[in-house]
Amino acid sequence: MTAEASPLPVSARRSRRRELLDLLASMRFAIALLTVICIASAIGTVVKQGEPMVNYVDQFGPFWAEVFGAIGLYRIYSSAWFLVILAFLVVSTSLCIARNTPKIVADWRAHKEGIRERALQAFHHKAMGQLTEPVSTVEGQVLQTLQAQGWSIKTQRREASPQGEAGVMIAARLGKANKVGYIAAHAAIVLVCLGGLFDGDLVVKAQAWAQDLQPFKGGTEPANSRLSERNPAYRAQLFVSEGQRTNASVIQMDQGMLVQPLPFDIELKKFVVEYYETGMPKRFASDIVIHDPRVAAPKAYTVEVNHPVVYDGVTIFQSSFEDGGSLVKLRPLHLDRAGPRSGPEVVDAMVGGGAPGALPADWLGQGSGPLQLEVTGLRVINVENLADAQSANPAGASTDVRGVNLTELSKHLGSGAKPAGKKQLVNIGPSVTYKLRDAAGQAREYQNFMVPVELDGYRMFLLGVRDTPAEGFRYLRVPADEAMSLQGWLRLRQALNNKAMRDEAARRFGAAAGPGDRPEVREQLTVSAQRSLDLFAGAVALEMPAGQAAASVPSGGLMGLSRFIEQVVPPEQREQTSGTLIRILNGALFELYNLSRTQAGLAAVSLDEPAVQAFMGRAVLSLSDAMLYPVPVVFMLDSFEQRQASVFQVTRTPGRNVVYLGCVLLIIGVFAMLYIRDRRLWVWLQQDPQGGTRVQMALSSTRQTLDTDREFDRLRQTVLGEAPASAAGPTTKEI
Repeated sequence: MTAEASPLPVSARRSRRRELLDLLASMRFAIALLTVICIASAIGTVVKQGEPMVNYVDQFGPFWAEVFGAIGLYRIYSSAWFLVILAFLVVSTSLCIARNTPKIVADWRAHKEGIRERALQAFHHKAMGQLTEPVSTVEGQVLQTLQAQGWSIKTQRREASPQGEAGVMIAARLGKANKVGYIAAHAAIVLVCLGGLFDGDLVVKAQAWAQDLQPFKGGTEPANSRLSERNPAYRAQLFVSEGQRTNASVIQMDQGMLVQPLPFDIELKKFVVEYYETGMPKRFASDIVIHDPRVAAPKAYTVEVNHPVVYDGVTIFQSSFEDGGSLVKLRPLHLDRAGPRSGPEVVDAMVGGGAPGALPADWLGQGSGPLQLEVTGLRVINVENLADAQSANPAGASTDVRGVNLTELSKHLGSGAKPAGKKQLVNIGPSVTYKLRDAAGQAREYQNFMVPVELDGYRMFLLGVRDTPAEGFRYLRVPADEAMSLQGWLRLRQALNNKAMRDEAARRFGAAAGPGDRPEVREQLTVSAQRSLDLFAGAVALEMPAGQAAASVPSGGLMGLSRFIEQVVPPEQREQTSGTLIRILNGALFELYNLSRTQAGLAAVSLDEPAVQAFMGRAVLSLSDAMLYPVPVVFMLDSFEQRQASVFQVTRTPGRNVVYLGCVLLIIGVFAMLYIRDRRLWVWLQQDPQGGTRVQMALSSTRQTLDTDREFDRLRQTVLGEAPASAAGPTTKEI
């Protein structure tokens, strides 16, 4: 025998539906949903939305970045759970309104003139009195007084009955607009949420699901990735280069992009940037022309930041600007050695593209595979706070390429508090950014400035490099020569890599530094200078420090000298030996510098000149840091033809009018509930045996305040003719 579950009776099913409806319509449920939405919005404000995943990995770490991404914290306002909570809030608030509005409307109309006279004694504000005038006269006076003060009045005449004595009950009401506040505030929540749902990604996601659209992440656009031109609501990005026109905007989705075509084309005539005297930009504007196939003549507009253009229901904002494919000429500078090279002297490239083919093999040194040049950016103006740069690196300090990070100088945004110290905002000129990508697809990024920058009173070229986009650029600082060029330092670097020139410079140093009558001393100085130059150039193989990879330790430079001293000199003699070796190295490098100038057809210089001393001091540090530069070729910006591009945000947001209406209702509702007091007044008039009138009155209010006390005192004085009670005195008095 088997037992079958009997279905629930109809009354039980109705009871459960009733409980569910009560839950959805309860104020506690709506407040709980609103609290969750507020917390989610706070998270969306703190965590930057729509950033590349690598930025979140760098900020939170690989594990938490994946966890936060899985729950949609990087796109909170378009995540499914946020939209579901928003929809439930709309339903809950709508049910609250539907359930309570009939009660509020009924209470709005009611004056409650049927209240019993004995019930007036239960109110906090109450008074009784005796007047000599008859009831009809007192009634007229009370009605006239209350009408003059704006009270809504209803009168009920009562005959003697077992329920009470005969008399006149005057019921008055003032401030019933307070009840509007509840409906207006709750309706505002519904309207704002509906407007947000309609203008968010919900419409786009619904279309993508219904039409089975496939988002793409780049490359060729799939055939089924386009939304309709008649899409009622969207928020997209449009990229237009100068002289080009397009109508294909893109909407960023979780899985990629969808194309949102506009019903018209936007042509960018010119992108305009105006600057302050410090070089900081003060105005971004785009001169555009809208080509509408439904209109015969195109129309010209100017789009600025905070000054959008609205056309055919589409709002066009100036979002940002990018390079639109500028043409650049890059001059390769070879760090390893001089002499003729294969390949062009100037490389022509376009920003966003690269040079045709791989770089010549003799540009990259032994053991390097083929590299592809990709030019990624051109910045004509770079404004930096050089005061911080100079204070962070005092004169004479080492400019290690691993530690110098000029990107820290550009953090001008942040707290509104005035930072400590004095700012020195300087335009340091154009810069070019490029990548060198190997056959495996791995790439390093480089940023080089076209002109030297004045740091600590000296002109320095900045050559930046970083391994990943999540890192900041690390800058090699190269001193400029007397012609404000890199050639002086470059000739010295190339001569340092030449064995014959090192030997000749060591011989000249020994001959100049040693006494003329002691050839053995000159020979010893020559050998020491030759050894120091070889160590500094990295031409001597040294043992690697324990626990360190060869790639992480430079083979030459000042660190090479330090490793040599640690390996061959006893600890008690290292300080004296290092000082002697550095003096020999500086002298030999100066001879090497003059030798490189002589070979270039330039006159030799004297170390007594302050400018030469400053150049050599910084050149030694720069040559040491250059041992860490990953490639033997530097591409310097020779000339450029700038082409700008504007990034517009194009939106169709019909729901914003609903949101505006909701904001107006919210303001009305809050003010109505906070600043309008709903008051009810009852005045009971009853004839006494002497022909006078016995008066009893009471006042109720939604909030008990001092204003309510003063108002009741005035009413009591007007109706009963009593002197007003003190603010601290009782509000109840019997006569």
